[in-house]
Amino acid sequence: MKRILLPTDFSENAWNAIQYAISFFKNEECIFYILNAYQAGASSLVGRMNKERDTRLFRAIKDEALYELSGVLNKIKSKNNVERHQFKTVSIADSLLNAIGRTVIDVNIDYIFMGTKGATGLKEVFLGSNTMKVIKEIDFCPLIAVPEGYTFNKIDKIIFTTGYEHLYEEYELLPMINIAKIWDSKIMVTHIKINEELSAQQKKSKEVLAKRLKGTAHEMVEVTDSTDIIGAINKMVAKNENIGMVAILEYWHGFMEKITHENIVKKMAFHTKVPLLVAHLVD
Repeated sequence: MKRILLPTDFSENAWNAIQYAISFFKNEECIFYILNAYQAGASSLVGRMNKERDTRLFRAIKDEALYELSGVLNKIKSKNNVERHQFKTVSIADSLLNAIGRTVIDVNIDYIFMGTKGATGLKEVFLGSNTMKVIKEIDFCPLIAVPEGYTFNKIDKIIFTTGYEHLYEEYELLPMINIAKIWDSKIMVTHIKINEELSAQQKKSKEVLAKRLKGTAHEMVEVTDSTDIIGAINKMVAKNENIGMVAILEYWHGFMEKITHENIVKKMAFHTKVPLLVAHLVD
């Protein structure tokens, strides 16, 4: 039985991600954990009166969170009738990152589903997307970022972007392979070709990856007409409506690589037209 975490701030964007996840696993036995994290604000207030006010505020926020979670659960049950699905609500007084991290570990979560909003220019710098924060910090659980307003479609193909820099282990590919098995999807291993020839290390990585995917339908795709990874992927998605997901298996070695790859993942999270699977590789 899969365990799926659905963080919510009770927004329409969060609700859309919840509905997507339920449809995604409609044929699978799952427990969905609907999580809300709340904080009462400044905890350093001093004086008895301020402390009493702080306590009253905390209780009010807690009660409101529980009420809202109950509403989400009732809404889910009214719109979905899947016997193999169970739903549990989780309300935690902590930051979102801490609440997600604790829940992932405590109940052994398999996937996190969160909504993401598009942004351009300066908004990308200042938006402070919660989904992007979780992608960066929760590196021990795969996350699927669902674009705003996206409705579920059968996943016939998954684009897996790679630069062939990493010698993939089988367990590192499992979050993607398991999704491919659920929907009988074909994995399109996509390399944006910048240099004329692959290095010896890249060639070895490509060979290893082909072996790891031997039991899964896949093809190796070379994109030679672009150095813009995000643009190339979105162009592929636009041309092929059967592509239902983009997968990035992320790794961050040194400082400069971390900056570069973080930037790519961030832009993909903001600009992807289909859901984005991000899993972290073991260095």
